[in-house]
Amino acid sequence: MILVIGGAFQGKKEYVKKQFALAEEDFADGAVCGEEELYWARAVLHFHEYVRRCLETGESPEELTALTDRLIRENPDVILLCNELGSGVVPVDAFDRSWRETTGRLCCRLAGEAVRVCRVVCGIGTVIKG
Repeated sequence: MILVIGGAFQGKKEYVKKQFALAEEDFADGAVCGEEELYWARAVLHFHEYVRRCLETGESPEELTALTDRLIRENPDVILLCNELGSGVVPVDAFDRSWRETTGRLCCRLAGEAVRVCRVVCGIGTVIKG
């Protein structure tokens, strides 16, 4: 598995397309996809939005950890793209704080298992693991 992180609108998708020769149809979009798509997609865009959707429907952080572990087992070659949410001002809203923390913890878990972790800023990727 490969984890690609970076701020919003920093060129993560274009970086992944070029680096790994992926086409548009290789991506599942975490903002709208179902859980099963996570297990067959070559790449998952907006993983942070998938986490948000799950939390909004009442899933617990523990359930999302189990989902992440399953994703690692069942789709070990997936490329996950996730916005960095932990920088800046801490949100006032309790849900947004929970989403930010849950996403951060899941990304730590994913980074620990990933063969490569890249951070993209201004369209330039830097390998920070692997």
